[in-house]
Amino acid sequence: MEQDDPAEALTELRERKPSRLELLQVAAGSGLAAYAVWALLLQPGFRRVPLRLQVPYVGASVRQVEHVLSLLRGRSGKLVDLGSGDGRIVLAAHRCGLRPAVGYELNPWLVGLARLHAWRAGCAGSVCYHREDLWKVSLRDCHNVCVFLAPSVLPLLEGKLQAELPEGARVVSGRFPLPTWHPVAVVGEGLDRVWAYDVHGGGPGGQAAPAPSSALVPRTPDPQAADHCIVDPIKTQ
Repeated sequence: MEQDDPAEALTELRERKPSRLELLQVAAGSGLAAYAVWALLLQPGFRRVPLRLQVPYVGASVRQVEHVLSLLRGRSGKLVDLGSGDGRIVLAAHRCGLRPAVGYELNPWLVGLARLHAWRAGCAGSVCYHREDLWKVSLRDCHNVCVFLAPSVLPLLEGKLQAELPEGARVVSGRFPLPTWHPVAVVGEGLDRVWAYDVHGGGPGGQAAPAPSSALVPRTPDPQAADHCIVDPIKTQ
């Protein structure tokens, strides 16, 4: 019995065009692989949350982080990032002197990634990341709050912020504004736009302060004022 030449078989395999069925199988396999990655990394945090309160993870850009820091410049006290994702905003805020800096994230994989970033930056013992539902987090001792959430959850978040934040607290919202609060400052353009809101009114339950007309004009951070607080693009991506 004559044996096939391995070289000839390999050449024939390379020259053969895949059939439609084979292409369909490859596409289906790629789709299943993508779904598996999504289910492994993103879905675990959604299982205990109602559909209307679920927020997909989209990491903040370097420009967005810079804008957040510009609106928190000169402030002190505890910073909390609700839905902290991979932890880049918490880490950057800690570097700029906002301490303690704490992130709350429901997805365990993102919490682990945030802790890895903090360890690589030498800040593992200085910043905190907790796997916890943001709706169950108490904000009564928080003076600086950062949120990058979907518009569908912001109306509900307003009620929580009004009920729990102390007087003088500042809320910074990225990508989308709080629907009924009046910002005291706006920075950036498009998806990089960030809004700042101040709480007043005698303790928890205070309302957002009205904004002067000049504060509603989009602006960019002052580069000279930001020299002391530079966002590392490697650590925030």
